[in-house]
Amino acid sequence: MISHHKTLHKGRKDFACDKCEKKFAQSGHLFSHRRTVHEGRKDFACDKCDKMFVLKWVLLVHQKTVHEGRKDYACDKCAKKFTQKPSLLTHLKTIHESRKDYACDNCEKKFGKKSHLLFHKKTIHEGRRDFACDKCEKKFGFKATLLVHQKTVHEGRKDYECDKCEKKYGFKQQMLVHQRTVHEGLKDFACDKCEKVFGIKSALIVHQKTVHEGRRDYACDQCEKKFTRKPNFLCHQKTVHEGLKDFACAHCEKVFGMKSNLLVHQRTVHEGRKDFACDKCDKKFGLRSTLLLHQKTVHEGRRDYACANCEKKFGMKSTLLLHQKTVHEGCKDYACDQCKKKFTQKPSLLKHQKTVHEGSKDFA
Repeated sequence: MISHHKTLHKGRKDFACDKCEKKFAQSGHLFSHRRTVHEGRKDFACDKCDKMFVLKWVLLVHQKTVHEGRKDYACDKCAKKFTQKPSLLTHLKTIHESRKDYACDNCEKKFGKKSHLLFHKKTIHEGRRDFACDKCEKKFGFKATLLVHQKTVHEGRKDYECDKCEKKYGFKQQMLVHQRTVHEGLKDFACDKCEKVFGIKSALIVHQKTVHEGRRDYACDQCEKKFTRKPNFLCHQKTVHEGLKDFACAHCEKVFGMKSNLLVHQRTVHEGRKDFACDKCDKKFGLRSTLLLHQKTVHEGRRDYACANCEKKFGMKSTLLLHQKTVHEGCKDYACDQCKKKFTQKPSLLKHQKTVHEGSKDFA
């Protein structure tokens, strides 16, 4: 009781490691730290796999949860089950009681778990990325994130397969979100400013920030482009300004800056897949975004992009920009290298070269 009061409520850590700066609240924790970190010992081996452990109770938990698949602690408020009692108690406190007892003293953020607060401070406010990948230049704030990165990016592993379709994922959470939103149709996060609903909270937050607040927080310092999301900004810099296209198609000469674009290309071009069918006509599409655009412009007749120079309206922003550039600005950016003709669009240039200079009649 005294030890609990001293360590938890007073925050005392009286046991210091003589080999590094770490301090501990209990002597047993210091002993385990020395043995594992400085001596590198893992004395308890699992007889069912290659894993080794520092503490015997961790080995027993591993065997019970991984090899026996036991989840003995059930939540009485939902269907979730847990392998350890502390995990159940944390779940009850943070999910069902919505408690966030750990507040950051550097910002307004609050957390349900102390470990999440410490990780937030270390990575956000101290900017630490202590775990570097030995196969690329990426650094991570969390060892688990590094291991997932190596497994999914460098080893190309996707260990979590959906049992309702052929999709595979590198993260279990991604697979669960996929099942919940695609197969169960659950969209639990509604926007309070419009009628849109989302399957994941992060998508709702991005939607509110970008659509209703109009925010683009990530500005490129090499051009005028701004982005709503950091991954899009980093991809832009890598592919546009650095010219990096690391993902080559094995079936043709095309290369891509993003692996996701390569996979879409292979699926739609080489496999000819059109997985997204319109429920209002017989059309099918290779991309969900193309299906949504089709429904909006064809079946709903929407023309959301109006030209400021004339009365024309367009269903796509890209079509509006092309109209403004070619009609109102008179731009002809595509010049024929065999004659002096210039064109407003690349397809027009290619058609000209094939019919005029190559004598092809395919476009007649």
